[in-house]
Amino acid sequence: MTIAAIDSLSWNLVSDFNQMWAYAFMRNAFEAGTVVSIVGGVVGYFVVLRRTAFAAHALSHVGFAGGAGAALLVVDPLWGLLAFCVGAAAVMGAIGQRLRERDVVIGIVLMFALGLGYLFINLYSGNSADVYSILFGQIFGIDTEDVVVTLVVGVIVVTLIGVIYRPLLFASVDPEVAEARRVPVRVLAIAFMTIVGLAVAVSVQVVGVLLIFALLIAPAAIAERLCSRPSSAMVVSVVTALACTWIGLLLGFYFSPPVSFFITSLATGGYVLARVVSYALGRARAVPAVAGDPGSRWPTRSLSPDPAGTIQL
Repeated sequence: MTIAAIDSLSWNLVSDFNQMWAYAFMRNAFEAGTVVSIVGGVVGYFVVLRRTAFAAHALSHVGFAGGAGAALLVVDPLWGLLAFCVGAAAVMGAIGQRLRERDVVIGIVLMFALGLGYLFINLYSGNSADVYSILFGQIFGIDTEDVVVTLVVGVIVVTLIGVIYRPLLFASVDPEVAEARRVPVRVLAIAFMTIVGLAVAVSVQVVGVLLIFALLIAPAAIAERLCSRPSSAMVVSVVTALACTWIGLLLGFYFSPPVSFFITSLATGGYVLARVVSYALGRARAVPAVAGDPGSRWPTRSLSPDPAGTIQL
């Protein structure tokens, strides 16, 4: 659903915000979008760090099958999204321990989910907009109940990440050493994939199945390019996600293109800019490094060929 301009954009931020905030659907959109952005920024950092973006993408399609099935049963699609995403995430985490094995398992789950979703669509005789919103997001159609569910799930996700933060970071950076130190790597993998499933389920409401990378991957990828410390990267990831969502909502309220288009465009543009900045910083710092300046050495444990992609524990 898109919103026709109720009034022209005045570029007076206070006036424009007050006008938007007068509508209940906009308040719901901002509240849900804020929670989803925080969740996406926090969880997305570990998704990028662990190189499990394909898993997040697959879970979004699994969520589509769940949402379509819930619509078929005349149930709120959010409950179907949560059930299918969490279930599939647990299976991926439990079976696919190694990278190659995990990719095969994820591919099989994705294949089955797409077929199941297509079946549910063919059986569904209701309003096609309900299923369409699962694909591309329906943030302006979120009601108060959805906001409450999103908030509860968001608090659970952030709390769980906080509980397992240190061992999860250790297992993400160097799983072999972590396992040798008796860190429960397999249990962490299952727990984290379940958390990703919860994050994907609530994020689908905002950007949809097909555009899930906008909030779950792009902000974290931007942060990884610009920051070396996990704490700083998570803050940048959350701030970036919030900026994309809030600006996208503002533009979506006053202009005809859907909010998902603005959010994904902002996220993509931000990632391109981050790559340019990280490349420029890498080139600038490479000169003293060659000259043997001891103050220019990079942190250990590089996670990408670009210097800005290193991480400090």
